[in-house]
Amino acid sequence: MSLTVELAKRVVTACYDDLPKEAVEWARTGLIDYTGVTLAGSTEPSGRIVGAAIEAAEQPGPSLIFGGNARTTPLNAALINGTAAHAQDFDDCSNTMGGHPSAPILPAAIALGEKLGTGGRALILAYVLGFEAETAIGRGVHLHHYDKGWHPTATLGVFGATAACAKLLGLDEDKTATALAIAVSLSSGVKANFGTMTKPLHVGHASRHGLFAALLAKEGFTANQGAFEHKQGFFEVFNGKGAYWPEKVLSKWAAPFDIVDPAIAIKQYPCCASTHPAIDAMITLVDREGLTPEMVKHVDSWTHPSRLQHTNRPDPQSPLDAKFSVQYCVARALMHGKVVMQHFDDGAYLEKDVQALMQRVTAAPHPEMPVESSDRLGAEIRVELRDGRVLSVRVKCARGRGAEAPLPAGKLKVKFESCAGMVLPSDRVAAVYAALEDFESLKSMRQFTDLLATRDPAATAAAE
Repeated sequence: MSLTVELAKRVVTACYDDLPKEAVEWARTGLIDYTGVTLAGSTEPSGRIVGAAIEAAEQPGPSLIFGGNARTTPLNAALINGTAAHAQDFDDCSNTMGGHPSAPILPAAIALGEKLGTGGRALILAYVLGFEAETAIGRGVHLHHYDKGWHPTATLGVFGATAACAKLLGLDEDKTATALAIAVSLSSGVKANFGTMTKPLHVGHASRHGLFAALLAKEGFTANQGAFEHKQGFFEVFNGKGAYWPEKVLSKWAAPFDIVDPAIAIKQYPCCASTHPAIDAMITLVDREGLTPEMVKHVDSWTHPSRLQHTNRPDPQSPLDAKFSVQYCVARALMHGKVVMQHFDDGAYLEKDVQALMQRVTAAPHPEMPVESSDRLGAEIRVELRDGRVLSVRVKCARGRGAEAPLPAGKLKVKFESCAGMVLPSDRVAAVYAALEDFESLKSMRQFTDLLATRDPAATAAAE
């Protein structure tokens, strides 16, 4: 039996009551993080450009474009909101798939849910199943898939969006399998475009394509349900002979759910996750030793070679490029003891002080982390001081990197309030957060997105 059929069988038969409470709790965490970073991302040019290019304003519909009041078709909303979700590179991560799990799924699921009148429990179930589908496929192709140059957030995330939307649409086993097979041909995204607007566009397209695949299958569109295993199918084409492991895909399905273990990695910093361990190490030194840039002669930043391929950028050429520069991020951590969204505003990377400090930061592969090492999430910072002392800190993984290194208590709410506050007034930020904390009680997605509209829903209703 084909992989699409086996995946479909598991998606179709799952019920909300099957979910352990930990899965629901982690889903709420993912929804809180997704909503905050997407509202913040809506202020970036990338989503607005996408909306203008597809003339979304001329295509009204039921689904909110985050960051405003306009509503458009579910497909358009999935594309625009998916792009916004990843625009700040502040969205959650998954160790299993080597990418960002929620950003491809939730824009499509929520946009479709607004059209269908989906409630909170159904949305959570679809989200958890989509998360499980994309990470299950990830087990079969990661890490080779990532190292080869694919962007797993998009290439695997499309399957998460497809599974979630198929569940919301109530597709049967055959049509869900077909939707996943269609998605095989819609999977795309290469790491060459990291550091540009095209990286978040990958995510918008993955979200839209997942919804599109499910809608096509609903209407009777056809596809080869053996599209994963075929000699010219996903595994062979994307990874290549001997570099994929289909037996791993279903070996741990829901035992436990991947959203529970290893769980969601919540970002503390609005930049590439591969820079975060080094940032944590530098902030630890700053806090412990009271370091200032004036005290420092030289900094060595050591990370796993696979993480360095896309973060060794000593001379970033744009704010987006700076998000992938470990030299820039470490310099900011040394200067401020933190890394925040304002550090990636237009022109921030060109400030003379940070430019000068970056010249003293060298990035290199960690000497104790060979290419084949499984320790890919750690980093070490070694600082040579002007007084001759040498200080160092090594971290195993960044804080917030899943269940084993959870984000400190209260940090998620602070992050949400900071992000959502870029778009909404404080009273509405509080109302949205309250709704997210009790998401399973929501009667419909429209009830939720009405709170996200920048115009006060109560005032709008009164005016009408």
